[in-house]
Amino acid sequence: MDRIWEAERMRKYKGSKGAGLTGLLCVAALFLGTGILAMGTSAFDALAAEVSGQIASCKITDDKQNVEIAFNSSGSTEETDGKVYVFEQPAYEDDLGSRSDYLTSSDATGSTTVTVPFKCNDGSDRLYSKFVLAVKENGAYKAVSEPHYITNPEVVAKNTDAFKEPLTKKGLNIELNMLDDAFDLGVKYVTTNIAVSRLMGSGIDFQYEGKTYHFNKGIVEDYDKIISAYSGKGMVVNAILLNDWSDSTSNLFIPGVEKTSSAYYYMFNATNEAGFEQLKAISAFLADHYSGKNANYGKVSNWIIGNEIENQEWNYMGPMDLTNYVKTYEKAFRVCYTAIKSTNANDRVYLSLGYNWMNEMDGKLKYGGKEIIDSFNSIANNQGQMEWGLAYHPYPCPLADPVFWDDAETTGLVKNDFNSPVINFANLNVLTDYFCQDTLKTPSGHVRHIILTEQGFTAYSPTRGDVPELQAAAFAYSYYLVDSNPYIDAYTLSRQVDAPSEARNGLKLGLWECDMSKPNLIEATKRRKIWQVFRDIDKKNATLEASEFAKSLIGINKWSDVVPNFKWKNLEK
Repeated sequence: MDRIWEAERMRKYKGSKGAGLTGLLCVAALFLGTGILAMGTSAFDALAAEVSGQIASCKITDDKQNVEIAFNSSGSTEETDGKVYVFEQPAYEDDLGSRSDYLTSSDATGSTTVTVPFKCNDGSDRLYSKFVLAVKENGAYKAVSEPHYITNPEVVAKNTDAFKEPLTKKGLNIELNMLDDAFDLGVKYVTTNIAVSRLMGSGIDFQYEGKTYHFNKGIVEDYDKIISAYSGKGMVVNAILLNDWSDSTSNLFIPGVEKTSSAYYYMFNATNEAGFEQLKAISAFLADHYSGKNANYGKVSNWIIGNEIENQEWNYMGPMDLTNYVKTYEKAFRVCYTAIKSTNANDRVYLSLGYNWMNEMDGKLKYGGKEIIDSFNSIANNQGQMEWGLAYHPYPCPLADPVFWDDAETTGLVKNDFNSPVINFANLNVLTDYFCQDTLKTPSGHVRHIILTEQGFTAYSPTRGDVPELQAAAFAYSYYLVDSNPYIDAYTLSRQVDAPSEARNGLKLGLWECDMSKPNLIEATKRRKIWQVFRDIDKKNATLEASEFAKSLIGINKWSDVVPNFKWKNLEK
């Protein structure tokens, strides 16, 4: 399937200055459209003038019978009846309108905790619901708080198996017909892409929340083959959920968006009932199917919602300001998150960013990664924080040169501060330092999970020519930086084998050279220096010997001189 994406990868490489390359593997229809989202009014936009409230927590009780909602409110109750009311809303509803069907009430000022049944009278549950406080003013109910979601969906998960941490952080995007080679290389992480439109069809019936959804048996079995092959070898599988264009899944696109050739993927739609229902069903199906309960299906442990969302080329909804763009993404992300975590309690869910941290921003179609993180985290703080993580792509800048250690000097874009235009391997500490701030930690006080799911180094440079040794040196240096950083869980290299279309344009990212006489196939011919370095880089008895050659190329005497907290320092001579 990989060859389908080579042309698209090269368009990104050639057409965007310094843009991160995205290793996409799935078949998808790449026809997107321009559309302007008509944003709904938030429930909190029309607050009652005198009373304000805040929901502090909203959790399913341990017995799974109730939802416990803690909140506080303050202000003058002169124009109200002296009470504050708790309303339930579906995820896609943004205002109360003329509703009066509140769940419960309390005194309008002070702090309190109320309990409502988790199960509704019709047999459904409130897993995906959000809750909002309101007062009654002039006979109408007006919202006085931000909405708040349930934050512990994992409580109802049937699968509570612990996350299986691999022994090392080493990962690779694998050609399925070269699985034995990957096993010889000691690969522990692998990434695959799931184009959701291809999943819908017939052959598999899935019952969820009282409805039956139909999935394409042939396509699902194709994914089964891939995912089970990887997880069956003990690899942690990262799955990227991608919203590719298809008329058959129009509900998944933001209303008003039309297909356009300027983008590859769309923003997932959870802004209306139809989109919400389909998105949660797909997410729940995938989480259940790839829960590990059936070895023939396999196990996905890490779920990534969208790709490089700071650039609408990969997550299109039409020109939009940052706040409303992130708000729309966060709403969809939460649906996926809730479906996954309520099925597999210890799976991990991530948003995806390329390396443009504060670079190439226009405020309409391109945003800074830092802006995305800050906005997303702020929304989650207000509406119910999640255990979300970051899947990051720290490619060299520029992509066509494997030497990243001089990026600061040659580009001026790589700086050692939180407002650096680019964050890549040259200043990776900036990313993890940023996530070590208390404001970005999880509700339990831990630094969020960070995985590097796409990066690579070319063995050819337009200015340097063939540079397989520099490619290998760059990998060794970058891997040591990651391996010695306690806040990064995984490092997945983008290519096992060169892609012919990329290679023709000078981008040779593989551990193996490819057969250039077969432009429509990815077929390995010859190992590069990086292959052996990749194999041995995480082995105590071989790593320093495998990377010795790189020190002179980089211009260092010891790895510990340039790698903070170098893992193998005690082995250095």
